[in-house]
Amino acid sequence: MDIGLIGPAAALGLAAVGSALGTGVASQAAIGGWKKCFANNKPAPFMLVAFSGAPLTQTIYGFLLMLFIGGSGVDPLAKAAAGVFGGIAMGFSAYMQGKAAARASDALAETGKGTAQYFMVIGIVETVALFVMVFLLLMLNA
Repeated sequence: MDIGLIGPAAALGLAAVGSALGTGVASQAAIGGWKKCFANNKPAPFMLVAFSGAPLTQTIYGFLLMLFIGGSGVDPLAKAAAGVFGGIAMGFSAYMQGKAAARASDALAETGKGTAQYFMVIGIVETVALFVMVFLLLMLNA
């Protein structure tokens, strides 16, 4: 068995697990926010859908990392490590982004204000996954 094959699978799989958890948390909060709006006869902000979907991008980063690991000529152990640790980092980023998006959904549904600020915070959490992907790509091309 080539231990290096663990890397591409882990990069995508672990990032996708985090995206699933993050979108689940954020979507539950969006539904709760809409319920709150409906109960108070307020318009339900469609923007909560965007908050719910924010953690999906880490799956794309995991896919890109998977492709680069698979095509890399580095040591198989380095491929496995890049995939496992990169996937874990991107997965946690997605999960925490979902938690931040959940709070943003609650706040926007209650106040109707702050959309831009909420997206900025959600974007900061996203940056962790981008850094991980870029730094591992640099490592794999070294």
